[in-house]
Amino acid sequence: MQTTFTIATRGPGLTPLTNEVARWLEGLGDGLLTLMVRHTSCSLLIQENADPDVRSDLTEFFHRLVPPADDFSMSYLTHTLEGPDDMPAHIKAALLPVSLQIPVLRGRMRLGTWQGIYLVEHRRAPHRREVAAHFIHD
Repeated sequence: MQTTFTIATRGPGLTPLTNEVARWLEGLGDGLLTLMVRHTSCSLLIQENADPDVRSDLTEFFHRLVPPADDFSMSYLTHTLEGPDDMPAHIKAALLPVSLQIPVLRGRMRLGTWQGIYLVEHRRAPHRREVAAHFIHD
């Protein structure tokens, strides 16, 4: 079984995706779920789902780790035609996962108590992102 989730982001940050995926999996039985983001400037993460400070701290950390191209420390970048946030977004997407595999038991993801699935937007502007999902039954 396959589907595509369309996620509207608000700019940089982690957008929750867990509930949409869980609804799609309801009643599907045991198997393996693969999620893959269909873009080169965002990522997917399984991360803390209880305290929203974790999401904002991660966003700030990655901004400091890979600042925009107009930051002096990034003056070596040559791919700048699409804005100062584009190439840094590609770098972040190269460092973070763009696909995830999650075991499913009786139609429920085997995530830990404090885990959730997030699309991580690396660009400054809001975007509509697509996440392809593929569920393989046992």
